[in-house]
Amino acid sequence: MKISILGNSTGRGRRTPAVVALGAVLALTATACGDDGSGAGDGGAEGSGKGKIVFWDNNGGVRTEIWKEIIADFEKANPDIDVQYVGIASTEYQSKVDTAIQADGLPDVGGISASMLAGFAAQGALDPLDDRLGESPLSGKLNKDMVESLRAAGGGDDKLYSIPTSANNGVLYYRTDLFEKAGLEEPTTWDRFYAAATKLTDKGDNRFGYTIRGGSGSIAQALDAMYGQSGITSFWDSTGKKTTVNDPKNVQALEKYAGLFKRVTPAADLNNDFTKMVAQWDSGEIGMLNHNLGSYQDHVKALGADRFRGIPQPTGPGGKRVQVSNPVDGVGMFKSSENKEAAWKFIEFATSAQSNSKFNESAGQVPAHLDAAKDEWIGKAEPTKLAADALSDGSTSIVQLPYYLPDWNTISKAESEPSFQKVLLGDMSAKSFLDGLAEKLNEAQAEWDEQMG
Repeated sequence: MKISILGNSTGRGRRTPAVVALGAVLALTATACGDDGSGAGDGGAEGSGKGKIVFWDNNGGVRTEIWKEIIADFEKANPDIDVQYVGIASTEYQSKVDTAIQADGLPDVGGISASMLAGFAAQGALDPLDDRLGESPLSGKLNKDMVESLRAAGGGDDKLYSIPTSANNGVLYYRTDLFEKAGLEEPTTWDRFYAAATKLTDKGDNRFGYTIRGGSGSIAQALDAMYGQSGITSFWDSTGKKTTVNDPKNVQALEKYAGLFKRVTPAADLNNDFTKMVAQWDSGEIGMLNHNLGSYQDHVKALGADRFRGIPQPTGPGGKRVQVSNPVDGVGMFKSSENKEAAWKFIEFATSAQSNSKFNESAGQVPAHLDAAKDEWIGKAEPTKLAADALSDGSTSIVQLPYYLPDWNTISKAESEPSFQKVLLGDMSAKSFLDGLAEKLNEAQAEWDEQMG
């Protein structure tokens, strides 16, 4: 028997209404993922609980080392199960899974974050995990907010398709040595952020105040900067039918933010995804970087803990901090698995207190397991501690992104990233870009409302 575990990706092809996806894929998955040609159509099988299982990591390359360590621990505890690891880059994961759904090639288990969950669930590719969790030692031991975030992202059927591993959070990293040398205050407000970005820039000496994300994954960062400055706290207006992304305050905020490109940032930022952006910041003389908790350990290795800090996103007027939600990550089981018993054993082990603590210490993220969240290392990882505090002390308002829309990932990535690059280059206005984005989102929400009755 073979079971597979998947990892994350982006960029699904052209947008397909959820109603169409739901019917079309149920047919496509009729023979998915079985060595004998049987699979998702009949819901797979429990299997023997022994043999080979395949795991697709949704952040291959970045999280490969820690996942292999957890797999080794699991195989030692379960010598009758062999886990095959497949690492897939986050930028390729969603398209790989979508292709596997249509080609009957899904694995047993995979990384399933909130941002892509609805699309996979709409295609009937995931197995509900509520009953298994209810009978597991994990029951009552996972962060309720993370569980509910994944449940809400599942497409409206109130089922849980992914067991949470971690929560990420937006972080503003800044070089303490460069700030001290320039006599600058910590960039805790947006006004201080912009002032520092300008003062730390000396193009002739190849020094820049900031690095902006213009390549893959750029939209989430741009939304964070927009809502953070505008102070708008809801993604939808009071009717729940129209998005606030093109609110005049957000348009003004994006104009200011995009205006940083090439003025205080490297020109290479236009095509930089997070790996290139992080590597550039770690090796150069750039003052600030917006990313998340996941790159903390990279900065420690490159710079040393005494040359930078990672703090919550800047506050606006009146000390109000607003940021967009970061997708909760997790692991899920594919419906076509022919060895679900073994697949669940792996999921259960990977999200246990010990494994979850080990994973998140490596990733620098907030653990989903309540016991893991109490471990000593969190107090020593300053950005993680500050992020956890900011999310729990009432100082931060979270704009919940519509991960429940099956079209969300496509709209916010493949259909928007090229246009955002035009905004950075000055070939498209911020207003035109956000109006176009709003039109697509409003259409997707209308389709969703119609589907849900």
